[in-house]
Amino acid sequence: MTTIIGVSLENRIEASVEFQKILTEYGCNIRTRLGLHPAKDNVCSNKGIILLEVINEAEKLKSELAKQWQIQTMEFD
Repeated sequence: MTTIIGVSLENRIEASVEFQKILTEYGCNIRTRLGLHPAKDNVCSNKGIILLEVINEAEKLKSELAKQWQIQTMEFD
């Protein structure tokens, strides 16, 4: 089973170190990672969305991420 996890980061610059630490811990279970944030006229927004394609241990990762960030998920075979 594959799970897509969307994580909303309101303070992506400040949250990046802790977020990366969690992703590193579950790195072998993350197939794809895509980060999106608004950028305009050489200015990056401090808000962003990270999409993760996860195989195995998705429930553990979802639980860990939900402690600090708003998440949404979708599962498929």
